[in-house]
Amino acid sequence: MLERDAIIAELPERLHLLLDRHGREHAASPAVHEGAITLSYGELRLAVELLQAQLIQDGVRAGDRVMLVAENCRLLVAALLALSRLDAWAVVVNARLSASELDSIESHCTPRRVLFASAASGSAARHAERVGAQAREVAHLGSFHIAALNLTCLVEPVEPDPARQVAAMIYTTGTTGAPKGVMLTHRNLLYIACTASRLRHLRRDDRVYAVLPISHVFGLTAVCLASLYSGAALHLQARFDAAELARALAEDGITLMQGVPAMFARLLEHADNQGAALHAPQLRFLYAGGSPLDMSLKDAVEQRFGVPLHNGYGLTESSPTISQTRIEAPRRDTSVGRPIPGLEIRLLDSTRQNAVPQGEVGELWVRGPNVMKGYYRAVEQTAQVLTADGWLNTGDLARQDDQGALFIVGRSKELIIRSGFNVYPPEVEAVLNAYPGVVLSAVVGRSVPGNEEVVAFVQVVDAERFDLPALEAHLAEHLSPYKRPSHVRVLEALPCAASGKVLKHQLQAMSLAL
Repeated sequence: MLERDAIIAELPERLHLLLDRHGREHAASPAVHEGAITLSYGELRLAVELLQAQLIQDGVRAGDRVMLVAENCRLLVAALLALSRLDAWAVVVNARLSASELDSIESHCTPRRVLFASAASGSAARHAERVGAQAREVAHLGSFHIAALNLTCLVEPVEPDPARQVAAMIYTTGTTGAPKGVMLTHRNLLYIACTASRLRHLRRDDRVYAVLPISHVFGLTAVCLASLYSGAALHLQARFDAAELARALAEDGITLMQGVPAMFARLLEHADNQGAALHAPQLRFLYAGGSPLDMSLKDAVEQRFGVPLHNGYGLTESSPTISQTRIEAPRRDTSVGRPIPGLEIRLLDSTRQNAVPQGEVGELWVRGPNVMKGYYRAVEQTAQVLTADGWLNTGDLARQDDQGALFIVGRSKELIIRSGFNVYPPEVEAVLNAYPGVVLSAVVGRSVPGNEEVVAFVQVVDAERFDLPALEAHLAEHLSPYKRPSHVRVLEALPCAASGKVLKHQLQAMSLAL
């Protein structure tokens, strides 16, 4: 495909070479804003070099995995680029995960070091204290902590080919509840950085509000790396706050805002509660992704801001973008747009052998330079979703109109997408089932405006004496906030088929009445 080949020819070989795209005349331009601190592109380059030197001193080698436990901050951006310079892998993990979740990921990827962005994230600081991490400090980046050297860590082979060398690993939990490390190469990430930059018409004078977690592939590539690719400035935010977003749109000259639908819903709710209008004098591009976009929310956002709310679709395994609406052709429906340039798609019937007729629903398969290398240390799981010739089964159901635009109509998996984060029921069910007195549990998703909720049903030994608040405290201890059920209902018995399989469609209907 000529368009794909042209994009690939433009790409740097490694992530850190993004900074070489911008000449000396751009060195003084802002690269990242974090609160009151701003780093220019020249200062970011120096910070990356200094952090690389510190990592070498701390024993990090080419082929090592390094866990980055952080929320959005300049240290995280610099660490991604410094590890690229070392040909090490960045295992990017949200600091808001629970201790048991972090330990599970660390046990699986066996990193050489774990770096905690402790100055920028209270959650990261608490994790660092728990493991007795040592303090470090690097000019322009401030202080952070680093865990003990893992002397048993074995290096992975270094691949000169950017399509083979892993740049980052993002963990997603599979349907078995076991963590899966999605291996994303330099080619994967840079292909999306380039296409996102092009499709959003990113410029050097853009100011991009970066609140989507960089630990999530949407925030990593379509926001962070795409902005660096174009030479724009990132306004880093560790956590979403509707009031702060409203202020930034009004006062900081924000030109692009990308988020999950729940963020836009909460922004409108904040404005309504305050009885105030939303002002965004420089805003030119709004984009929603990560979960289904409700038409009423799209209409409300567009009415408030006077610009289209664009929509898109993707998944971690595709780095993430598969399709998006085009800036020059906004849509008046909830289509996720046409596939990105250079991406092949198939919509297959239930046999997975035949393409469905145009306009009918089929299982969506994709192939392109953005498709993952595979799941780390999980050959069988990789083979279940990725064919030898590069076709990825998204597990989602879609249809395509006569203009090539995709509509996602359902999920063939039980995946729940809450505020842009993936929640897999078996993982939550495992935590529920581990609590004394729980006999059986089942978790389903319930749609709410602009988002999905996690709803849990539990069958217990003694319903009258069961301590529901204690169970909820147990969930808070072992699950990240976005994975915790919004509702937990105790039942005498879960509805089951003769085979013993829980009838989740009945629970789905029951959840609507809660």
